[in-house]
Amino acid sequence: MANSKPTHKLLKNQVFRFVISAGAGFLVDISAFYLFYHNLLVQHTYQIFSFTVRNSTLSLAISFCMGVIVNFLITRYLVFTESKLSAYKQFIRFASVACIGFFANLAVIKILIQNFGIYPPVARIGAALSLFFASFFIHKAFSFSLSLRHHGTHKNNQPGN
Repeated sequence: MANSKPTHKLLKNQVFRFVISAGAGFLVDISAFYLFYHNLLVQHTYQIFSFTVRNSTLSLAISFCMGVIVNFLITRYLVFTESKLSAYKQFIRFASVACIGFFANLAVIKILIQNFGIYPPVARIGAALSLFFASFFIHKAFSFSLSLRHHGTHKNNQPGN
């Protein structure tokens, strides 16, 4: 196979694998968001405790959690495999970063929907893409406690910090 060498090299690239991982989590997220927004949460607003929450906000909260779980599992087992941190510690860190990312996504979505009149599922895609690149470096350095100097290829002998 003539194309197997470039494909193999691409699959060894940590950034590429992170794109695949984030892409899978994103597909779960945006698909769930669409289903919740259009099919499962049919009211415009919901009362949760004493708060009124929009359909788009509740859809985002549920779909985002689903995407984070998928993204974490793929990232842990296929991207940052050389991390020496326990899975529990990795997940707590990953979820903490994701929580901050959730509020950043929420702010961007709110601006896109309310200020620019963008259709909520499209706003969700725009928000996620706008925050993607920072997440690679944050997850590598913080969630998985790895050096930022080596992100091109997977090195089995590279210790975690």
